[in-house]
Amino acid sequence: MFVDRASIRIKAGAGGNGAVSFHREKYVPAGGPDGGDGGRGGDIIVKTDANMSTLMDFRYKRKYTAMSGADGGGKGCTGKDGESLVIKVPNGTLIRDRETGAIIKDMTGVDTFVLARGGTGGWGNRHFATPTRQAPRFAKSGLPGEDMDVTLELKLLADVGLVGFPNVGKSTLLSVVSKAHPKIADYHFTTLFPNLGVVYVGDGASFVMADIPGIIEGASEGAGLGYDFLRHIDRCRLLIHVVDVSGSEGRDPIEDFKAINAELEQYSPELMHRPQLVAANKTDIGDPEQMERFKVFIKEQGLELFEISAATNTGVRELVNAAAAMLAHLPPVLVYEPEYIEKPETDTSPEDLKIEVNDDVWSLEGKWMERLVRNTNFTDTESMANFDRMLRTNGIYDMLEQKGIHEGDTVSIYNLEFEYRK
Repeated sequence: MFVDRASIRIKAGAGGNGAVSFHREKYVPAGGPDGGDGGRGGDIIVKTDANMSTLMDFRYKRKYTAMSGADGGGKGCTGKDGESLVIKVPNGTLIRDRETGAIIKDMTGVDTFVLARGGTGGWGNRHFATPTRQAPRFAKSGLPGEDMDVTLELKLLADVGLVGFPNVGKSTLLSVVSKAHPKIADYHFTTLFPNLGVVYVGDGASFVMADIPGIIEGASEGAGLGYDFLRHIDRCRLLIHVVDVSGSEGRDPIEDFKAINAELEQYSPELMHRPQLVAANKTDIGDPEQMERFKVFIKEQGLELFEISAATNTGVRELVNAAAAMLAHLPPVLVYEPEYIEKPETDTSPEDLKIEVNDDVWSLEGKWMERLVRNTNFTDTESMANFDRMLRTNGIYDMLEQKGIHEGDTVSIYNLEFEYRK
């Protein structure tokens, strides 16, 4: 099954917690703190794989989490770093922020990219020893790893894209110029997903051709299959517009040509400036008068026309040679330069705390406060004193008094509750 779009959630590993430990050795009195630091959390790494051609692997697995770092130990032992998680994607995959749609990274021609970084490990209590605080009984917790929701979007890497209405002979053309074996039948939407084929021109030269599922009027607004696969034309350096000039389905080839170009322009105005060759297909069963009228029209558009019959292989080699000649002078495949701006962290300072009061109970919430609570050993008086000092020096008590707290009111900070005293 061809899958070219997937949404996943990724989470890098958290850093390990620092250790609270004291050196104990015979004949070494008052050895002092020797708690080691926590290990670093594992990263989420995206790697391109040349053997992958779809995003099928992400159809059933949607959550990817890297390992967290191990906690620190005694004797200054640092915890083991968490193992990074490698996610493989096809070359040409765009990584987007699911919420904003902004491009985080274009994996075209990129080997690896660190999508989310693991959290750093917390410090052990040996870092907090001072001449006046020689036995600190607290350590720092590890920081959480980055996490986000992203959308993976595959844009096929093809030099030439075949566009046109359904059943005009695009799949047949691809099958006769390459070794691809697309499904071919005499009904609309036989091609349900893009097919790729390598076209060999001679002297070792070759290019990749993509058969894009038939586009109809309204495709850019979601009609038919065009909306799902128009994105694959973005990468093509050259378009071959295949038109059925036989009139076998009662349609006017000129109106068909105009309708397809209108859909391309509505999807992306830049596509209208993309080099284009016109292949007038099914000339072996067409009306000569209608063919002549179409030739005059295409000449007025300033485009080069090739009369072909994909079914009988007539005129196909001339079309392929012209495409190869144009590709030799066209710029390389489009690479999307990311303009992604990382979201700033929220609630990282005391000023961003959320304070609520219900029946004389004052609740404080926020990442800054959560981190302070995790780094505090509430069974140790010295650590408790440090917690109180952090609240006072960072203006938490002043904020509560400005909001009207009274002595004796209850302050609730996550799982901690105490009476407010001035």
